Amino acid sequence: MTLLTSCNGQATTQSEISTNSISIGDTVNELGKEITLVYQDKKDNYWFASKNDGVYKYDEKIIIHFTTKDGLTSNSIGEIKEDKSGNIYFTTDNGICKFNGKIFIALKEKVGVDNDWKLNPNDIWFKSPEYDGFVYRYDGENLLKLQVPKIKIGEEYISKHPNYANPYAVFCVYTDSKENIWFGTATLGAFRYNGKSFDWIIEDDVTELHDGPANGVRSIIEDKNGDFWFNSAYRYTIYDDTLIPKNELDKSSFYKRTKSIGSLDGSKNNDFTEYLSIAKDTNNDLWFVPYDTGVWKYDGIKSLITQFKSTQKEIKLFSIYKDNKGTLWLRTHEYGLWKFNGEAFEPFRVKK
Repeated sequence: MTLLTSCNGQATTQSEISTNSISIGDTVNELGKEITLVYQDKKDNYWFASKNDGVYKYDEKIIIHFTTKDGLTSNSIGEIKEDKSGNIYFTTDNGICKFNGKIFIALKEKVGVDNDWKLNPNDIWFKSPEYDGFVYRYDGENLLKLQVPKIKIGEEYISKHPNYANPYAVFCVYTDSKENIWFGTATLGAFRYNGKSFDWIIEDDVTELHDGPANGVRSIIEDKNGDFWFNSAYRYTIYDDTLIPKNELDKSSFYKRTKSIGSLDGSKNNDFTEYLSIAKDTNNDLWFVPYDTGVWKYDGIKSLITQFKSTQKEIKLFSIYKDNKGTLWLRTHEYGLWKFNGEAFEPFRVKK
C-alpha cells in the first residue's frame, strides 16, 4: 500500500481549512519513543499517535511519519477517530484535523447552541483538547463546539473550588449498542445523551468531589450483558430510557449499581476500586489496566486473573486497546507499546 491511496472522502466545506502542505510524510524505520495512542483503521493500517512528535501510519510494511510540516494542526495528539468513508480525524492540542488519504484539513469550529445537541448516526464526537467542559460534534459539514450541560453538583463544586480544573472536562467519549453517546468527565462522573435527554451517573465511585487529585472517568465500556463499566469496581445496569426520572437526584429507575468483581488478589479486604482503562476481547472477556498492578482479565462470572506483570521491573500502564484482529495492545509509562501474543504481553517491535 502506498501513501497516495485514494479515499472516498467528503468534500471540503466552509468548516474546513485546507492546509498548504506539500510534503506527505517521511518514511522512517522506527516509531518515536513517546507513543500515547494506538488506532487501527478500516483498511487495517495502524496509527500511532505521540505526545509531541506527530503520528505514524504503519501498514505492517512501511512506516510513514506525519508532523505539522505535513499539515497536522499540532504534533501532540490525544484522540483518533474515523468516519464511514475512511477519513481519519485527529484531536490535537491545537484543534481537530481530518486526513482524507492525501492531505490534512483543519476543521474550523463553530460555537454551538443548545439546539445543536443532536444524535445522528453519521456524526463524529470528540472531546475538547482544552478539557474546558465542551465537546465537539462533526456532522460532515460543521464542527460544533457544545457545552456540557450544567448540573447542581457541578456548580457547587466550582463555587467551592473556583481555581480547580473544570469539573465538566470530558476525558472519554463512547457509543453504546443503542447508538447513545456517553461522556466520562474529570470530576462529575458520566452522562449519557440519547438524543432527547442528558442522564447523569453521579455515584461516589465515579465522581471525584474530594479535594485531592482526580482520575476521572477515563474509560467506558458495555459488556456482553449490556451492563456498563466506568473504571470502577461497580457495573451499571441501564434501564430503558422511558423509565428515566426527570429529577437528577432520583436515580432508582435509571440504573442499578452492582459491586461486581471485588478485589484483584482475592482478599475480601482489598477492593478493586479503580482502573485507568478497559477493553473487551473477542470472547467478550473484560481486560482492566489499574496502572501499577499488571493487567487483569474478567470473564464475567467469577475468575479474575493476572495476565501480565513484569517480574523484573514494575511496569506502569496507561491504557489497553483491541485492534480489528482482536489483538490487545498496552501503552506503558516508560517502556513503549506492548502487544498480546495469545499467551502473554511482549514489547512491540516493527517488522523488518
